[in-house]
Amino acid sequence: MIESLNSPHIARVKALIGSKGSKERRTSARFVAEGLQCAREALASENGPRIDVVYLTQSGRNKLESDFDLTLINTIDVTDEVMKSMSETVTPQGILALCKIPHNSFQSLPLNGRRKFIYLSEIQDPGNAGTIIRSADAFGFDAVITSPGSVDIYSPKVVRSTAGSLWHVNVFEDVELNDLLKLDIQAFALGAQAATSLSDFAITKDCVAIFGNEARGLSTQQSIGGIDLVKIEMPGNAESLNLSAAATIVMYHLANIPTSKTLSR
Repeated sequence: MIESLNSPHIARVKALIGSKGSKERRTSARFVAEGLQCAREALASENGPRIDVVYLTQSGRNKLESDFDLTLINTIDVTDEVMKSMSETVTPQGILALCKIPHNSFQSLPLNGRRKFIYLSEIQDPGNAGTIIRSADAFGFDAVITSPGSVDIYSPKVVRSTAGSLWHVNVFEDVELNDLLKLDIQAFALGAQAATSLSDFAITKDCVAIFGNEARGLSTQQSIGGIDLVKIEMPGNAESLNLSAAATIVMYHLANIPTSKTLSR
């Protein structure tokens, strides 16, 4: 049982979630996943990031041990005060895991003619990133891919926003768009002035939906040939959609295109 607020365990966790946490996460290949939902998904999933160690208060242990054999993983008991010192949340749930960042290679991106991916170009909002991963999980997408300069997928805010879906969706980080477009893949992005409506858009092979920065969208350099433009019809008065809302609509459409429609355009 860790009782001291000067424990090196606390220092290790704080280093991973602090202002320089991104560098520390890359150096150690570890990230923090806090809360019951993330712990459950990490323990139940056969894929996704693996658990290194779980810090538990007595209440946190009680929440998990009825469903999982905690003797199979490395657990460390801590007091409520120690957990509060480790946590970023106002009311900690008594469960905080250190997990290993997967080494997913872009070269291993699975293609079979029916794969669906999301590409995020320089997005900055952790909530958007986490919600998009959650939607990708809900609609059966095969991976979420991020560009250099995008938000750190393994930051605490993104991890919490995924609500555990990070353990069900492959993530490939720091992939240049030009490298992605070299694959035999159908690529499209949203454009308000596009001639094709999303409801009429069909896919014929592996496809990727590309989304740009929340404020700037895709840069002129990125808006290159080989990317189709489609639009979401909006009969209401709103001028635009939040990034994660637009991405979720696109994923819902692609997940529900009848098989016959995907064979012709």
